[in-house]
Amino acid sequence: MSEFGPGHRGSGGVETAPAAHGGDLGAARTLFPEAPEPWIDLSTGINPVPYPCPALDASLWQRLPAAADAAALRAAAAEAYGAPDPDHVVPAPGTQILIETLPRLRPPARVAVVGPTYAEHAGAWARGGHAVAVVPDLAAADEAEVVVAVNPNNPDGRVLPGAALLALARDLGRRGGLLVVDEAFCDLEPGPSLAGALVPSLVVLRSFGKTYGLAGLRLGFALAVPETARGIAAALGPWAVSGPALAIGRAALADRAWRAEAAAARAADAARLDRMLARAGGAVVGGTCLFRLARFADAPGLFGRLGAAGIYVRRFADRPDLLRLGLPADKGEWCRLSRVLR
Repeated sequence: MSEFGPGHRGSGGVETAPAAHGGDLGAARTLFPEAPEPWIDLSTGINPVPYPCPALDASLWQRLPAAADAAALRAAAAEAYGAPDPDHVVPAPGTQILIETLPRLRPPARVAVVGPTYAEHAGAWARGGHAVAVVPDLAAADEAEVVVAVNPNNPDGRVLPGAALLALARDLGRRGGLLVVDEAFCDLEPGPSLAGALVPSLVVLRSFGKTYGLAGLRLGFALAVPETARGIAAALGPWAVSGPALAIGRAALADRAWRAEAAAARAADAARLDRMLARAGGAVVGGTCLFRLARFADAPGLFGRLGAAGIYVRRFADRPDLLRLGLPADKGEWCRLSRVLR
């Protein structure tokens, strides 16, 4: 059973203070001012080998995004993700905007976030005036009206069964509730997706930038039944996604061969990283094919040695024994990492 606190703080210790994120090389340089350049940023879960962007017509930078371009992207996303049709797809300027928008579309409610997980989910619902609790599993969310789950989970890669999530969505629907499933790391991972099983009480989030290594493009998607999709799109407003992002997203999502090759290559990279971490005395306790979570006897010391060598990884204030490492991009980065881990 969950306990829900009032307002901006839930019993899970949810605060509205900014969450720590990976990818902040400014913070890395402050911590390690003598580290060699260029930095290797392994603090995120972004594909280190990006999709090769197609050449863009100059007009995409000069005019407002066209409705036909947005429709074409929605069609490509529906096909890539397995959604029933384009009316079930809402493009957005990054998944983070969707995480912030969904709490504003519902009256105050009891919200359970299955954690520990990406901190912005609990933070966004708390900032929206909801009573938030971070719970360890789906069973502990029995009192919630809204449940949020990241599947596969960040940072440990835990996978919740699709059947259990769909059953929960239907149960919440009978009570006027909502299930939000963040499938940010689902594209390259074998496992369940609810994109093809959308019901009125379910919203699925998909991240484009992580899979395609183009986080700076700022593109993400909400998948939902058409009525819900229209409400989310209205909240985002017109021209939410830039013309260049519409074009690049459409091309990438239609490229099934590239996605299949990326999935195989990143899985091999993840296995290689596991072997390196094991040789360094680490115990891999989870992850996805884009990042690995490992426990070390002296994780703070290893974080410091990596940082001094210009390699930034993710640490956790509440779990100082754990480090999360993304994948190196090329031979040079693999060699630099290997030298430190030896």
